[in-house]
Amino acid sequence: MMHALLGLDSMPLLAQEASATYLRYITGGGVVGYVILGLSVIAVALGLAQLVHVRAASLAPASLMDDVNTMASQGQFGRALERLKLADADCFAGRVLRAGLKRASQGPLGPLEARSAMEDAGGEESMQLEQRLDWLAAIANIATLLGLLGTVQGMIGAFETVASSAVNDSGYYQRLAENISIALITTFQGLCVAIPCIALHTFLRTRLTRIVALVGDECDRVVAELERHAAKGRGGRA
Repeated sequence: MMHALLGLDSMPLLAQEASATYLRYITGGGVVGYVILGLSVIAVALGLAQLVHVRAASLAPASLMDDVNTMASQGQFGRALERLKLADADCFAGRVLRAGLKRASQGPLGPLEARSAMEDAGGEESMQLEQRLDWLAAIANIATLLGLLGTVQGMIGAFETVASSAVNDSGYYQRLAENISIALITTFQGLCVAIPCIALHTFLRTRLTRIVALVGDECDRVVAELERHAAKGRGGRA
């Protein structure tokens, strides 16, 4: 009696209905809906991979930056170049700094060539990182368009039902509702994939911009040390 008054007897039924509704959101989009679900799996895997990869600790480790900065300030550019050839230096910052120091050790213009080499390497590395992030934006756009495609498909089916069936047909309203449901569910699925992808893409692009600026500052410091020691060398010879 008390359970009935409190509505506790109906709670399992409500839970079952909610589960059925959520399952309907997943499976009720037809073929287009399953394609969107496949895209969502790819988006989750890609997003997690980029969240792990696009970090300062991964692209520009503080220990590496400190080592190179210390060696450069002491004029030990050869040691710094050897440090950048180690396995833990195979990252965005390491490749950019290595390109500059390698060019400086080979060219007669030293610091000027180092800056140019760093800019070239940094631009290429940044472009590759941005291209990987752009896959998230591509998935967002494709999911949105697939949702629109499912909407059009469902509305076409609804109008075909209206055109080809009589109102008093026993299956008329069911077929009409199923087609309208497909239209709405695919739109819902597409937006559920697109919105997180766009948000994550924006977040990662912002994080990448900060990391690129950090590496750029480090490159400027190294080039400044190259210039300072080059000027000191010229002064000593004079």
